[in-house]
Amino acid sequence: MKVSDIVDKFNLEVFSGKLGLAREVRGGYVSDLLSDVMGNSKEGQIWITLQTHKNVMAIASLKDLAAVILVKGFKPNDDTAEQSEIEGVPVLGTTENAFEMSGKLFQYLTDNEII
Repeated sequence: MKVSDIVDKFNLEVFSGKLGLAREVRGGYVSDLLSDVMGNSKEGQIWITLQTHKNVMAIASLKDLAAVILVKGFKPNDDTAEQSEIEGVPVLGTTENAFEMSGKLFQYLTDNEII
């Protein structure tokens, strides 16, 4: 499954990193604590957060995450979007909260035998 499939399924806004929409999705991770994501997320996961600053991209790139979904209508800072383009890691958005988005993503990935 590709990031673009997730975008289409959940009607997510693509803020930046469109070249990364073909990345493979292998799961998801939810946290707003950067050290937690750095220590526990895995390659190919989609990270759900409300953090919008540039450090999000540093961790997403370091961990080779598939994409970042910003919740509650949050938008990435300009420098975050710029770094997303450089790294090729899409930053996506939804108005749903983290609980709603993570539940839907978990169910979809489970139904499609991704996790």
